[in-house]
Amino acid sequence: MIAQGSELDFIVIGENIHCTRILLRKGKRIGETPDGQEAILFPDDRYLVLPESLKTTSDYLEGRVKHVGVAVRYAMAGEEPHASVAMEYLHHVVQRQVDRGVDFLDLNVDEVSIKPEEQIAAMRWLVKTVEGMTDAALSVDSSLIETIEAGLKTCDQSRKRPLLNSASLERIDALDLAVKYNAKVIITAAGKRGMPEGSEQRIDHASQMIDAAVAKGIKLGDIQADLLVFPIAVDGAFGPHFLDAVRTIREKYGPEIHITGGMSNVSFGIPCRRLVNDTFISLAIEAGADGGIVDPVASNLDSIMAIDKSSHGYELASQMLLGQDRACKAFLKAFRKGELEGA
Repeated sequence: MIAQGSELDFIVIGENIHCTRILLRKGKRIGETPDGQEAILFPDDRYLVLPESLKTTSDYLEGRVKHVGVAVRYAMAGEEPHASVAMEYLHHVVQRQVDRGVDFLDLNVDEVSIKPEEQIAAMRWLVKTVEGMTDAALSVDSSLIETIEAGLKTCDQSRKRPLLNSASLERIDALDLAVKYNAKVIITAAGKRGMPEGSEQRIDHASQMIDAAVAKGIKLGDIQADLLVFPIAVDGAFGPHFLDAVRTIREKYGPEIHITGGMSNVSFGIPCRRLVNDTFISLAIEAGADGGIVDPVASNLDSIMAIDKSSHGYELASQMLLGQDRACKAFLKAFRKGELEGA
């Protein structure tokens, strides 16, 4: 996606077609049908009624609705009238991202079922379904390598090349699938037994994966290095860890490789999430990132590129994200005082 008034080509991987995605039951997108049934609301006065089976789950009882999962299950079951409405809802979710210039639509069905064979069936169905709705490229995402392969195998090879999400030291064999199915690939900075502890481990793990991918014939330009974004509310060093790794990987591998991350992870547990996310993406771009796994509806690249870096909100958010605001105290104090309203 090219930002208006800029030459920056920022690769947007839309994160919203995930069966893990939630809506809050108290939020504005959950309401009631005219006859009083609890439902997911979407434009043109349409309602996707929540199934009774959902209402016994811990997520629902704790106030969360995994809305994409609801739609996928309804649509796959084929029972009317819910199946048709579910398909309309999925098309709505897809089109919102396409309209914002998404480069890849990330598909994940891990929570459709705990049974691998049902996940595989769901991934095949979702790939075919989304391909029928848009010509945008697909990113196939799963914790199970078998589900990823099923998705890549289902992708129409005459379309834009898909993206494999993801390969890491823990499952380096995923690189073989990228070669087999002519897919671009996200590699992550995860280690063989867990997440990296700082920028040095990120750089080391990512470098091993990039070098392994290149050794298999994968071009640098087909690699997205996910250097792993963690919540700033947990540790003030997490922002600098990511940004320092971005700078080093960019310097080490040059302009051809792509650098990305799940940018919205940084704001978990913090108010004014859009301000925090947009500020972090701005800082990441300055450091050398050229992509993100983001909600393109919430994080508008044009707005991010035009952000007022002299504003009080940006200054507070950037200080927090750069580890200069211990325990996020100044940012949270400003929020409580109402200084961030409208930011």
